Amino acid sequence: MEAIRYIVDTLLWLLTLAFLLRLLFQLVRADFRDPMADALVRVTNWLILPLRRVLPPIRKVDTATVVAVLLIASLRSFVEMLLGGADIRDWDWLVFLHITVVDLIGLILRVYLFALLLYWLTSFVSPGGYAPGLRLLGQLCEPVLKPVRRMIPPIGQIDFSVLWVSIAIGALLVLVR
Repeated sequence: MEAIRYIVDTLLWLLTLAFLLRLLFQLVRADFRDPMADALVRVTNWLILPLRRVLPPIRKVDTATVVAVLLIASLRSFVEMLLGGADIRDWDWLVFLHITVVDLIGLILRVYLFALLLYWLTSFVSPGGYAPGLRLLGQLCEPVLKPVRRMIPPIGQIDFSVLWVSIAIGALLVLVR
């Protein structure tokens, strides 16, 4: 039973991650011509396109994608609680909503922590080089790093903004937990 629970949780986590990355890329206005972004669009279109027929965008926010992220995150929490042996008749739905939102916030923070680590590593391996996903990674990380660079400029050729943002994200993860 634990193996099935692990497989289901992992698949739902990956699905949540795909929808969340699509939302984050939309929010930072990433280039969706990148092969990685195109793959995310193809994986998530099955839910977002029907939702777009019902939910119009609000200004520059694609409400269909936001609702899709919330639906998939809720589905993951729901299935996780069911597989954990919880009785649906005894659920407190506010607690369920709280668990879903906290898990989603934690996932966003971990995505940014991992993205910043990859961004930092690729700056050493191939500075200014091109590989599918590198530009997309930069488009995701730069909006978070720019305000920190304005407060703490690079010292010589060393940019500490990734370190400071990573420390802040780590502290937020501790608070969310």
